[in-house]
Amino acid sequence: MPAIHELATVTAKGQITLPKPIRQALGLDFGDKVAFDLHDSKVVVTRAEGPEHEDPAIGHFLTLLEADVRNGRHLSSLPDDLLESMLATLSKSVDLEANIDGDVAL
Repeated sequence: MPAIHELATVTAKGQITLPKPIRQALGLDFGDKVAFDLHDSKVVVTRAEGPEHEDPAIGHFLTLLEADVRNGRHLSSLPDDLLESMLATLSKSVDLEANIDGDVAL
């Protein structure tokens, strides 16, 4: 890989934009992940490969939530239309990586 020297400015929120030549050299596109490794006083930026880090607490919570939904427990405070939608999807396979079509209201 050729030597590239680029500068980036740190924003008030501690963010930077990776310069275009760096993104191109690493083959990065929108949504890709990068890893930062600190070695002495140098930061090494690499394209992140492999599975994303998953918080085990979130996985455990989602398992408990799924069990509650399947058994109809602790759902009384949900709006009826949301509850019906959740229950209707239990038998369907869901692609969590699929793009969402249309508007999403949160």
